[in-house]
Amino acid sequence: MRDKTIGIIGLGIMGGAIAANLVRAGFTVIGHDVDTGRRREAEAAGARLLPDTAGVAKEAEILLTSLPTEEALDETVTALVAAKLPKRIVAELSTFTIEGKQRAHDTLHAAGHVLLDCPLSGTGAQAKVKDLSVYTSGDSASIATLMPVFLGFAREAHDLGVFGNGSKMKYVANLLVAIHNVAAAEALVLGMKAGLDPRAILKVVPPGAGGSRMLEVRGPVMAEGRWAEPTMRVSTWHKDLKIIGEYAKAVGCPIPMMEATLPIYAAAWQQGHGEHDTAAVCAVLEGMAGVRRGR
Repeated sequence: MRDKTIGIIGLGIMGGAIAANLVRAGFTVIGHDVDTGRRREAEAAGARLLPDTAGVAKEAEILLTSLPTEEALDETVTALVAAKLPKRIVAELSTFTIEGKQRAHDTLHAAGHVLLDCPLSGTGAQAKVKDLSVYTSGDSASIATLMPVFLGFAREAHDLGVFGNGSKMKYVANLLVAIHNVAAAEALVLGMKAGLDPRAILKVVPPGAGGSRMLEVRGPVMAEGRWAEPTMRVSTWHKDLKIIGEYAKAVGCPIPMMEATLPIYAAAWQQGHGEHDTAAVCAVLEGMAGVRRGR
């Protein structure tokens, strides 16, 4: 498999980390991104950049897409179809609506290609160190073919069956992330209000029953107040939460705990943290609690 060239469309926080890890794993990686800075970072990591999606697809039989919006996915699909290439396997790694991914799947299938639904669980910081889970779904033979690629940038990958199951699993995971992220911030703010050092909290609490992955991953960012360097932007998270909420409503499932977090994320957006890490919910709760500390 390492003799195959892997093409990546979208080299942002996640896509850029994936490209770097695949290069380190011995894959030849080519890619495209509309952002000049992201292109430079990917080149510095060892990827070769091409000017457009069609150019990447012409050289790579296996494509990974890590895109910010469904509109960007639609544009990518249009470019792939217009290129009139032989069969390509495309693993779509983003968090979108199932309807949006199904539309892309059907369009690519009609053109002779395969689209897999493969959202990722993990932050940008986790992506840098291959601490991701890949929730794959779709054509099982294609998933088996891509397993070495997935394990080149992730800790684990799961074949969840029919197309769309990957996204459903991601919605479940992200619902928990939404709750646990705010819960971690709330706990740290209570500790700070009580006069405890947040670094002491992070040393003592995670190994016990109160620990969570978000407390481990985002707790240090919250404790240091350094959410200006995002691994998941509040603005992007707003999109993900909307998708989960709409899906839960469509299937008739109440989500009271997640809904309780929405005002906190909305306040983070309104207070100017849209481009900051979602750990910035800690700043919102600090303000509500009247906590003042040096940065």
